This record gives sequence, C-alpha cells and structure tokens, in this order.
Amino acid sequence: MTSFDLDSQVKAFIRKTDSFSAGVPPDAPAPVIRAAYDRMCAAYARPYPPGLRAMDGILHAQNPTRELRVRSYTTPDAIPHRVVLYFHGGGFVVGGLDSHDSICADLAAGAEVAVAALDYRLSPENRYPAALDDAEAAYDDLLDSHQAVIVAGDSAGATLAVALCLRLRRKGKPMPWAQVLIYPMLHPDCRRAIGGPKEDAPLLPAASLAGYRRLYAGGPPVVTDDPELAPLATRDFSGLPPAAIFVADIDPLAEDSHDYAAALRGSGVAASLHPGTGLIHGYLRGRAVSDRIAEEFSAIVSALRGFAHSGHP
Repeated sequence: MTSFDLDSQVKAFIRKTDSFSAGVPPDAPAPVIRAAYDRMCAAYARPYPPGLRAMDGILHAQNPTRELRVRSYTTPDAIPHRVVLYFHGGGFVVGGLDSHDSICADLAAGAEVAVAALDYRLSPENRYPAALDDAEAAYDDLLDSHQAVIVAGDSAGATLAVALCLRLRRKGKPMPWAQVLIYPMLHPDCRRAIGGPKEDAPLLPAASLAGYRRLYAGGPPVVTDDPELAPLATRDFSGLPPAAIFVADIDPLAEDSHDYAAALRGSGVAASLHPGTGLIHGYLRGRAVSDRIAEEFSAIVSALRGFAHSGHP
C-alpha cells in the first residue's frame, strides 16, 4: 500500500472509521453496508450547538407519488430568507438524515444560516436520475419560499449539487446563490485514479468509485457523456453560480475538484479552491478529533457564512 503523509490524529480517525466496516465485504447487500455506515456515523455524532433547533418535515407533500423528507436546522441569528440545501454523501448508496445530522447542525450554527438536509432516494433501489429528481424538486420548493438557495454537499452529495446546477441551467431555471462542495466526484471516467498515486487512499480506494457509479447509474462503470451524471462531461460551465470547493488531497477524487475549479474560472465563474493538505475523503465527521480537520471545517463554515450573508454572489 502507498505510504501517505498523515498526522497522528488523522491516522487515529482512519483506524476508528475503518473499524466499523471490518468483516463487511464490499459486495455485501446494501442493508448490511448501510447498517455498518450508520453505526460509524453514530459514533461521531455530537450534541447540537446551543440555540440550534432541528425539525423534520416534508417538501412537496401535495404530490402523492413522492414526499421529500427534510430536516431543517435554524438558529436565532440565522439570516432570513436564505437557506442551504444540503445533500449528504455516501456514494448514492448509504446515508440519510441521521448520518449527517450533527454535521448539518454545526454548519447551520457556525454559518448562521438555515440548513435543509434532503433525504434523497438511494441506489441501487432507485437508480439515476432519482436522486437528482429529488434534488430538483426540493430546490424548486425551497426557492418558492426563500430569496436565495445555496446548494452544498459532500462526496456524492457534492456531485448532486453540481449536477443540479447543470440541470437548472439546461431548463432555464433560476440558479442557486452559490455552491459549496466538499470532495465531489465529477469526472466522466470514474476509473481514472486507478494506477495513480492515490489509488489506495484511506477510506476511499479508487476501485470503489467504479462500484458506486455502477450502482448509481445501473450499468457498468464506463465513461459517460452525461453531465448530469458526471458534471465534468460538459465543456460549458458558463452561467453557473460561484463556488467554494474543498478538496481532500489524499483522495482519488482530488483532481476532480481541481479540474472543476479550473473549468469554472475558465468560464468566468468565481471559484475558490481549498487544497485540503493532509486530509482524506470523509474527513467531515472527524472535526472533533483532529485539529487539522477542525481547521478545514471552520473554512467550510466561513465559506457558507460568506455566501449566505453577502449582498450578491
């Protein structure tokens, strides 16, 4: 296995995280994988910050075919009429409202902005574009009652945020206020990191990416030309909202973020890129056990606060 430059706190975070999937084969049924993931997430859960309120609800409840579950987070100091629509990570296969509960709570409290976390449909039971359809419906609903919606997410959720921006542009709908992205998967060829220096990166080896793409798309992990599945498949990034992009540099997906930031800037879209030196995929939940992760989490909060409280993107 490749040796990576990791500090002792990040190494301990990796060991603890890996312990929850010990004995679970990669090809285990989805319920087994989800149960292990949920146990891991619960182990990192933190109490809500003082004054934070969370409430479960339904969007598009008038549609009998699909009710969208959300968990909304607010603080007394939250700026009015703006909201962050957050999409959780998990390869489109695992995760939900509980897995990212304390993450969303800390983001809402730190950035002083309302956060609505979406419980989108998961694969393989619900193939692409089910999750994107849910994201679009949730965005439409929130935009009806807010002046501005910031889209944000981690891993698969960050992928979903970018794909949503491209779909909205294709349909001529209003753009989000901004996008805040944490280690997204964006490249048309999900196998491109195989054989590279980050192939065996902790917590997300490159070979796993093809498996997630296969389950999400419902077919073999071939190169796609669909930008709403893999956003870097498009050549045109004009008109997209400004972005703050957070990388884990010890991650097979790191280059996706670098490529996306360059593509946005090349199209005249403002994009900040945070390189995430010494960080690994999935670092968000380690913010209480690693000084380096806590520093990066503070940068994410600052980016959200800056967008939410700005007069204009």
